[in-house]
Amino acid sequence: MIAGLVALALNAGAQPGPTDWAPLDAAVRGQMAAGAVPGAVVIVGDAQHVWLRRAWGLRAAGPQPEPMTADTVFDLASLTKVVCTTTAVLQLVERDSLQLDAPAARYWPAFAAAGKGAITVRQLLSHSSGLRPGLTLRPTDDAAAVWKRLLAETPVSAPGSRYLYSDLNFLALGVLVQRVAGRSLEAQCQRRVFEPLQMHDTGFRPPRRLAPRIAPTEPMTDGWLRGTVQDPTARRAGGVAGHAGLFGSADDLARFAQAMLRAGPTTPLFRGTINDLQRPQGAASATGWHGLGWSLIAPLQAEREALPAWGAVGHTGYTGTGIWLDFTHRRFVVLLTSRLHPDGRGDARPLRRQVLALVASLQPPSPQDGEPPLYPQAPRPDDGPAPVWTGIDVLRQQGYAMLQGRRIGLVTHSAAIDRHGWRTLDRLRHAPGVRLVRLFTPEHGLNADAEGRIDAGTEPFSGLPIVSLYGATQRPAPETLQDLDTLVIDLQDAGVRFYTYLATLGECLRAAAKAGIQVVVLDRPDPARADRVAGPKRDPGLQSFTAYAALPVQHGMTIGELARYLAAELKADEGLSVDLQVVAMRGYRRAMDFESTGLDWVPPSPNLRRPDSARLYPGVAWVEGAPVSVGRGTDHPFEWVGAPWIDGDRLAQVLAEQQLPGVAVRAIQFVPKAAPHAGQRCEGVALRVTDRERFDASLLGAALVQALHRLWPRQFFAERTIGMVGSAQTLQQLRDGLPPAQARERWEKDWGDFLQRRAAALLYEGSPLPRSAAQLPPVPR
Repeated sequence: MIAGLVALALNAGAQPGPTDWAPLDAAVRGQMAAGAVPGAVVIVGDAQHVWLRRAWGLRAAGPQPEPMTADTVFDLASLTKVVCTTTAVLQLVERDSLQLDAPAARYWPAFAAAGKGAITVRQLLSHSSGLRPGLTLRPTDDAAAVWKRLLAETPVSAPGSRYLYSDLNFLALGVLVQRVAGRSLEAQCQRRVFEPLQMHDTGFRPPRRLAPRIAPTEPMTDGWLRGTVQDPTARRAGGVAGHAGLFGSADDLARFAQAMLRAGPTTPLFRGTINDLQRPQGAASATGWHGLGWSLIAPLQAEREALPAWGAVGHTGYTGTGIWLDFTHRRFVVLLTSRLHPDGRGDARPLRRQVLALVASLQPPSPQDGEPPLYPQAPRPDDGPAPVWTGIDVLRQQGYAMLQGRRIGLVTHSAAIDRHGWRTLDRLRHAPGVRLVRLFTPEHGLNADAEGRIDAGTEPFSGLPIVSLYGATQRPAPETLQDLDTLVIDLQDAGVRFYTYLATLGECLRAAAKAGIQVVVLDRPDPARADRVAGPKRDPGLQSFTAYAALPVQHGMTIGELARYLAAELKADEGLSVDLQVVAMRGYRRAMDFESTGLDWVPPSPNLRRPDSARLYPGVAWVEGAPVSVGRGTDHPFEWVGAPWIDGDRLAQVLAEQQLPGVAVRAIQFVPKAAPHAGQRCEGVALRVTDRERFDASLLGAALVQALHRLWPRQFFAERTIGMVGSAQTLQQLRDGLPPAQARERWEKDWGDFLQRRAAALLYEGSPLPRSAAQLPPVPR
């Protein structure tokens, strides 16, 4: 009966929710492009239906790449604590075989050693036992040593006095299950949880039949861990432990989630126990509220950050796994990644935030009869992940006051997210007192993942119309503004003269001024750094959509400051007055690189995949007009430069002789999938920023132009780079052999009037003057 119901629910077609999950697809692909995860599996649904079941990317990177599949088996890491151990403990509590408020030593007398006699089962489940986070193991320790060290542990704080997340709590609980149930934790969960729910892919020490579907985790000296638990303590304990060691698939976790959402006498836990899961255990910690095993969270709905943390639970795993159950709206999310693969440096947190935000932005279904009661408690701390608040964060904290009663259009894309992973468009469409009427998108479209002309369309989650500003027109037509009071602009810019979002911003300001409507710009960081001005100013006669304003290559302004600068230029040059308000960031300083902001990196366009790509872009793009690949169509756009006619070793040597500060150069070979030279073997160089403070992207760009012209003048058409270089004089000087350092000195002399006008537009702390050539490291001449 149970198995049949669960199988029916999991195999049901999509019911509520959108039929087009393009925003979630863009979020996953963006984080894969940024190198945060190699791939992912996501299942979203409710107690009766699966809305989405999808896989992206790679399960394994090599030696033969394996595509991710929806039935991939993952090392679930700490999901072991809630899916297996918490469930097993509470099942024993339901049978009166174990009491939550009894000392754990009642069931395991040896556990009382070293001052642990007063620790209760509830305190172990709620991470309030006072035990430290993990064991200190030696290379020679085996399973016996693990248990010996656990028994020797002394609490670091009084039991029940504070929350301290600890693997030791669940190591001990795994032993309690074995002693009370009379069988191992592995056998107990197999019999009482996995088999009844048809979770055939779930268990400890996965069998050989599952090996082809298992995602590897971190690298070891003899290869990747695959099918062996990543957690060192669980590995020493023989692969079975209460805190880690469980393997499973997204489908199995969806079965578990649906069974929990239908809580009743025939599912894993009784309804009364499900209610208890949502009760806070002790005071909130810095990370929020905590219950029995699970973290307590607000329901997955639009205003969730303003709600107390009740009605939903969740848990994550170190390997990049996560599961969230919303009992209020009967919906769930399963997100599985192997973020430690292939190099141990991935980070699943940005993707988690975005996936949960997208699901929460969906209109929740009507509450169902008989749902469990909710337990009020104090609001959870809003201690978000980022020290910098972007404009949308500040606007939301202000209650959207400046937009109250307004009909607004929004110029945006998927890189415009807040500190919790919400898209600005979802925040505004749910904002009280605000009517979001229409969306406008720049080059690369709403999902920031398209190339070429972008057509108009409809946003799938909201049904809002989308007007493309990179299609039939590159500016808002008057008829698209006539029913609006305010045009809100939230775009992640690149801080570079030839990035087209600058032109889109300028055309929106001009159109709004002519239409007589207000413009509100929600500010964001400059990933090229707002304390850096670099490169030659654009010549007056070279204006285009990729050379919109007479600026240096790096203008050293955020998009909000850039709006102030362009609005002043419109007033001076055309007599147009822009009713402009910029919602400034909080906590931002001019000298911050993007990583220092604490914000999630979402690629603002297909080829700015990582912050390092954005750092190199203002220099590498200098050569893009010539027949040279800059890595488009590879995994390293703007980090690789090459062509079939280049000798990589020779180019690397010439660039190394320049002693360019803050960048490492090495010869490489690659085959790009995009033009120019798609499908052809190219030689060239790989570039890597080694010192963010000393790196000068424009100096690198000048060195690339000069080296390629000097070494291969017949194949490298230097004149085609004028659109990016922007200065005929600078280009001629480089062709004539003027050292890049001297070219830099000359173009800096042309900044005077620009710096004066820029100073009036600046909003943030730090020197209003950029670093000069004298302040940057000297370059050999």
